[in-house]
Amino acid sequence: MYATTLGRDPEAMYRQIDVVGRAGGADGPALVQLLYEELVRALRSVAWAVEHRNLTMRSVKVTRATAILFALEAGLDFDAGGDVAKTLARVYAGARKTIIDASIGLDPAPFRDVADTLEEIAEAWRTVRGR
Repeated sequence: MYATTLGRDPEAMYRQIDVVGRAGGADGPALVQLLYEELVRALRSVAWAVEHRNLTMRSVKVTRATAILFALEAGLDFDAGGDVAKTLARVYAGARKTIIDASIGLDPAPFRDVADTLEEIAEAWRTVRGR
């Protein structure tokens, strides 16, 4: 699989290996941080793909971003997280809706807006974790 991927997109292969390597030794909070990083990267890639009319990349990155949002939401602990978990669930659902609605258009701005918002949350998460 990696050899096939290498032939198509070496950068993607190296990034995948990096993500798998970092995820393998990560605890729960580190995995959440990694998901945020990958989510923001995917959204910025969607914006680039839209600007350059790369519809294949747009589709792949929209799928990745929405999958990550589902993973983040699935990891919420509504019992322990209370209002914060409920708020994050609403943020994730809103982000998914924005991404899906924007994915049929040719405007990169909604993807950048969602990426900026989620990057702020990711930064707050890093600050809380002390990293």
